[in-house]
Amino acid sequence: MPVKFKIRLKQILVVFLAVATSLSAITLSFAATGVTPEQVIAAVEGTFGVNPGQRRNHIKGVCASGEFIGSAEGRKYSRSPLFSGQPIPVVARFSLAGGNPKAPDTAKSARGLALQFQLPNGKFHQMAMLNTPIFGAAQPQTFYDLMIAMKPDPATGKPNPEALKAFKESHPDNLAQAQYLANNNPPTSYANSSYWGIHTFKFINRANKTTLVRWQFVPQDGEQRLSDEQLKSSPANFLEKALIDRTQNGPVRWDMIATIGQPNDEQNNPTIAWPENRKQVKVGTLTLTKAAPQPGQACEAINFDPLILSDGVQPTNDPILLFRSGAYAISYGKRQAGN
Repeated sequence: MPVKFKIRLKQILVVFLAVATSLSAITLSFAATGVTPEQVIAAVEGTFGVNPGQRRNHIKGVCASGEFIGSAEGRKYSRSPLFSGQPIPVVARFSLAGGNPKAPDTAKSARGLALQFQLPNGKFHQMAMLNTPIFGAAQPQTFYDLMIAMKPDPATGKPNPEALKAFKESHPDNLAQAQYLANNNPPTSYANSSYWGIHTFKFINRANKTTLVRWQFVPQDGEQRLSDEQLKSSPANFLEKALIDRTQNGPVRWDMIATIGQPNDEQNNPTIAWPENRKQVKVGTLTLTKAAPQPGQACEAINFDPLILSDGVQPTNDPILLFRSGAYAISYGKRQAGN
């Protein structure tokens, strides 16, 4: 059996296994929110259109690869093989939020970093992160309503301003992320941006002690944002080339920083930030050595479901987090079918 076929088959099996193992949690999420993954994906398609064989959200992206090495400090909090101290191969994908493949890289939208850690014995751990410290919805219903409000008016080709105004007034859980994006210009390069895991997870160590954590990947190259002048003058497509050029000049690194939560910290609402005085610990380093345009690269076919987790890391009951497997699986199935 060809190696590429084996890898592809393994990826497909991972998707179905993740959906099966998280089915009960997803069902509870459906009951609590009243909106289904099918409805959310249909709303995304209604707003951005359908590009056959491609992702419904975060459609514009670039692939990268490298390795992750966890630290001894990480092993104090989690028994996950992520923190074994051994190099773990990583497939990465950087992207722009939204379903428009021609979205300009200057858009004040979120940037994404998705990671697949290729663990021993054919296992995986996955992350899907954003360059905003909080998310724009506390419930899937808010994300669905945003897609409906953003749907272009056939007469103008643009969203109805009144619909967007009504959405903002009726969905305060969207405000914090919207303000962050409005007040922070996009990065000059994917390599010069932090990425947050958004959700709260549980780290479990070998003594079965559970610790609440939120994580962030901080660039060793430093944070750099476009100036207001650059925002006006930069071309529509520069992020992909900037990342490829940077990796050709040497490895690009991010420190994985775990923020240690306290029992009363918010676990299930990704729109609420934790207090700034929480303890932070460096638990590993991500090193990317190669980047390339997406077509035909490893990241193109991967479904970066953030509920594919290793032993020693567990999800909380965050309804957005639990909802994502179902939505990712539907989108994945459609693009694999060429729809």
